Amino acid sequence: MTIIQSKKRRIILHIDMNCFYASVERIYHPDLKNKPIAIAGNPEERKGIIVTSSYEARAKGVKTTMPLWQAMKLCPDLIVLRPNFDRYRSASEKLFKMMREITPYVQPVSIDEGYMDITNIQSDPLETAKLLQKRMLQTLDLPCSIGIGPNKFLAKMASDMKKPLGITVLRIRDLPQKMWQLPIEKMYGVGNKTAVKLHQINITTIGELAKGDVYQLSQLLGINGERLKNRANGIDSRPVDPEAVHDFKSVGSSQTLPFDTTDENEIRTQLDQLASKVEKRLQRRNAVGLTVQLMIRYSDRKTITRSKKLNEYIQEKTKILYVAMDLFYQHWNLEPIRLLGITVQDVAEKHKVTKQLDLFSFEKEIERDKLQLTIDQLTKKYGKNVFIPFKK
Repeated sequence: MTIIQSKKRRIILHIDMNCFYASVERIYHPDLKNKPIAIAGNPEERKGIIVTSSYEARAKGVKTTMPLWQAMKLCPDLIVLRPNFDRYRSASEKLFKMMREITPYVQPVSIDEGYMDITNIQSDPLETAKLLQKRMLQTLDLPCSIGIGPNKFLAKMASDMKKPLGITVLRIRDLPQKMWQLPIEKMYGVGNKTAVKLHQINITTIGELAKGDVYQLSQLLGINGERLKNRANGIDSRPVDPEAVHDFKSVGSSQTLPFDTTDENEIRTQLDQLASKVEKRLQRRNAVGLTVQLMIRYSDRKTITRSKKLNEYIQEKTKILYVAMDLFYQHWNLEPIRLLGITVQDVAEKHKVTKQLDLFSFEKEIERDKLQLTIDQLTKKYGKNVFIPFKK
């Protein structure tokens, strides 16, 4: 789809589903309504981490990424469910279908949130948001909050301002009253590390960032410094791009081990399983990648990542595993391992990856084919060890 920039002042909606996984589970378990529930991994294993929780659980202090044992301590009556991603994907498809019935300019950014550009929709923006929110709740039984702004950043900030079932309008002229007084940590795009750096130069609110010195910010944060200052002033020219969902650059999988281990058989088994998962995810997206990255987290939580760029795109588990194992034995320090991860990077859609040969590379390909044919013939005649290197 070609994106045509309208000369009108843009009107962007950011739709953010409220406690999405928990809300979907309540559709299948109506008796869970108004009860504290959490979605988490296997409680018997250390990977029992809170993925999301209902507002009733959050009121007791339960938070995303909190260990399950800690959540149960804060909320003894917490009802814990394992994630059911088939249900969540199905609900997500219905949500985005509903959005696209309003405008084709819909950009999903995750399973439960996305942007809509309704600049050219004739109806009132606030009424459009209210009708969409009401329809999602009545038809799908799923609550959402909606932010309305002149760009993606302000729409995103607005959707966070009132939850659940909120609708917030955030315009440039509203920034001093509605946004600038907020702590810098509340700004979308500012993580913990960035916040710490900004505190070092006495920037503690979004308003202070908006008035910050662009040179000082660039020295501190690089190109992101000026970008964040612009966002704090409500400047964001990014379009709502329906095709951006296909712009993935990496596909990976990681696994926390049940126990810290140095057992090579266990490690190889885990890497084999991870490579298999990555292969399946690449196949689902009909994608291939050029780089394999391995992540190792040790028992002391020290984490390293090492990668290798290849000469050709790959998708197959055997090739992914071969590179991952090679990286592992090059970089493992023999200490107990807590977590392993494999990621294929520099990903592209398979049908877009073509082998383009110019005259020079074409000649090299022919020579390589001739050499391989000769090797195959000699191996067949004299055996596999015919090419042992000659030592002077």
